[in-house]
Amino acid sequence: MEGVQLQRAEEKLVCIYVHNPCIFQDAHNNSVLNNDVLGAFLQSGHVAGLSRPVEIQFWHDMVLDVSNATCVFWQPGAGAGSTGNWSREGCETTHREGTVICHCNHLTYFAVLLVHTSSTLTPAQLASLTYLSTIGCSLSAASTLCILLFCCFSSTPCPPHSCRQWLRDNTTRIHMHLLTALLLLNCNFLLSTVLAASTEGLCQVTAALLHAGLLCALAWMAAEAFHLLLLLVKVYNIYIQHYLLKLCLFAWGLPTLAVVAVFIFKRDIYGYHTISTSEGYSNTTMCWLTSQPAHYATVCYAGLILLFNTLVLGRVVMILQRIQRQKRQARRNWVTVLGLTCLLGTTWGLAFFSFGVFLVPQLYLFTILNSLQGLFVCLWYITVHHQSKT
Repeated sequence: MEGVQLQRAEEKLVCIYVHNPCIFQDAHNNSVLNNDVLGAFLQSGHVAGLSRPVEIQFWHDMVLDVSNATCVFWQPGAGAGSTGNWSREGCETTHREGTVICHCNHLTYFAVLLVHTSSTLTPAQLASLTYLSTIGCSLSAASTLCILLFCCFSSTPCPPHSCRQWLRDNTTRIHMHLLTALLLLNCNFLLSTVLAASTEGLCQVTAALLHAGLLCALAWMAAEAFHLLLLLVKVYNIYIQHYLLKLCLFAWGLPTLAVVAVFIFKRDIYGYHTISTSEGYSNTTMCWLTSQPAHYATVCYAGLILLFNTLVLGRVVMILQRIQRQKRQARRNWVTVLGLTCLLGTTWGLAFFSFGVFLVPQLYLFTILNSLQGLFVCLWYITVHHQSKT
């Protein structure tokens, strides 16, 4: 076997194949892939610390990734009453289509441990969430496309004549950029489940596009909050040269550059992502992130943007409350700005409540509100546009 080097002697490699779920059973009753356990030993004794790891391949007909399947070896218990346990130490896991490849620096009993997720979703709940997200994203994609086409063929931009007019002229353009980002996000999300059955390379490209769409959409939400801050808080005596261009570089350029760099240098963080239920594995597969560090980095990125938007929302509410005491008609403006800010960020904060008893209600609220975000923004835009005409 490759990785085992002997000096001045030849020894036989003893391989033992076990297909029994009861022999290697730890205290957590973990299950292994196909109930297959492969043992490899040398007659000379224990082998560990190999400079070139041994390679063991396990074949399967399931959709597995690093989130629900990992290479392990059997570590016997120390005492007479201890049964032993599965350990990942010294083993690395690589996934290919239909194959899990284990590289370990020692010889013992090996298997692929199926990792149970903390999800409490039933297959029926997962199916309903899938339908809701598909319908919501389809409606949002169709509505945003219609609004973008309407604005492209009917917009008549005018040169700004004042600082306030300059800010208001850019408001519509920023809305259009946000709608474009939401359109790309919804379309890529719909494709991510369809192309999960395609080749790995195409799935990685789709996952990268979906990741870029999400990062750009969140960035344009932050741009909306920043513009709202300028419009309502610091509207006097402020002018930013190449304002929209700088926003585009921030909201389009930086996320795209980050995704392209990751895709070039570490493409394997994109690929097949399996969403499991409490009753089994491989219930739904999509093209998305397969790396936990990349997932955490994306969550932190979204959290910072939501924090910024929340602070801006609080500042805007304070200003509108002060205005409302002076003018009774300010109530309509207060509802409009509050609704816009909530639609552009607040509902994404539900992602941070996916634990305990909040998990299932949060998933339904998150799916419904955020899959329909594009539709809500379009309805808000039509309402404001109609009010400005009247």
